[in-house]
Amino acid sequence: MKEMNFASPDMTYVGLAEPGRQAAELGNTGFMTGKADEKCDIKSCTLEELTEEVISFGEKPFRAKQLYQWMHQKLARSYDEMTNLPKAFRETLREHCEYTSLLPVERRVSKIDGTEKYLFCLNDGNVIESVLMRYHFGNSVCISSQVGCRMGCRFCASTIGGLTRNLTPSEMLDQVYCIQRMTGERVSHLVVMGTGEPLDNYDNLLRFLQLLSDENGLHISQRNITVSTCGLVENIRRLAEERLQITLALSLHASSQEKRKELMPVAYRYELDDVLDACRYYFEQTGRRMTFEYSLVGGVNDTQADAGQLTGLLKGMNCHINLIPVNPIREREFVQPDRRVMEAFKNKLEKYGINVTIRREMGRDIAGACGQLRKGYLSRTKDSAGEDPNGCT
Repeated sequence: MKEMNFASPDMTYVGLAEPGRQAAELGNTGFMTGKADEKCDIKSCTLEELTEEVISFGEKPFRAKQLYQWMHQKLARSYDEMTNLPKAFRETLREHCEYTSLLPVERRVSKIDGTEKYLFCLNDGNVIESVLMRYHFGNSVCISSQVGCRMGCRFCASTIGGLTRNLTPSEMLDQVYCIQRMTGERVSHLVVMGTGEPLDNYDNLLRFLQLLSDENGLHISQRNITVSTCGLVENIRRLAEERLQITLALSLHASSQEKRKELMPVAYRYELDDVLDACRYYFEQTGRRMTFEYSLVGGVNDTQADAGQLTGLLKGMNCHINLIPVNPIREREFVQPDRRVMEAFKNKLEKYGINVTIRREMGRDIAGACGQLRKGYLSRTKDSAGEDPNGCT
């Protein structure tokens, strides 16, 4: 089978100097290398690629459709569950193909709002987290796109410790599949806002979106998918040219370049004007309204002057602002503004005709914020083992 050019999980932390560098520049060879001693990541294959692989094993093409349905509709945990496939074929698959199946290590359910937080173990022992949120319009899952993160946002727990590696398309998919299988409830909406910078794992993200929205799989509408980014300009423009129908959410968090630098090291590489120009280009190419995420940090970016500057910054843009009360974490001194300050900030934006909401806090009693559950788990494991572990090994 021909080599597939997707980012390998062997990506190492390379620092913030060049956060937009692509997988190929980092020495990644792809989730399917074509090397005799490496197995292909079968759950990351399209139906067309899978058909080609199945034929190479001497099987009839229709077996590919059966296999694809087992993985992406019936959400099989292993080849053993694929009972309408010949046993000999399943043994061939086991020998030649890697089958991604995440292991749940922890599941927490909020007593406040029913939000569920999951910690999953990967095949290499690393751990990642995902969240299930129930709304009146359906169930939404928030997934991680990387193990750790190298963007360094000051208020975020997921970036503490840096980046370990990218997630493959199958590891992103299986977060959704595991949660749907464990709850028995359909997942209708998806946000890529968990640990990691999605556009720093661009090729794998794109394949994940393709498989998740495929009519032969879960077929989640692209319009029900939101991808977050801290502002990797080149990849925002690349994504715009894909002309997908997903929502792009920019982690803005400040109303000026200088204040953004205080909160987000990525601002030292990308000027805010260039980031916003890329966001305008995304809207021009896709027709999809931009979302701007703005974490309100008490005494840092929550003043009326900040709100006024923000209205000028986004004037004329077709957008929505999502105000997020910052989640306090032990390693940082950031605190939430009180409710009156947040409402005053929101009212100022609305006065100038900007669509704005204050995000409802969910799962606060179960370490619901990005990176908190994983970090707590790794700390407990380190204390009990007396060393610094990678995760669940």
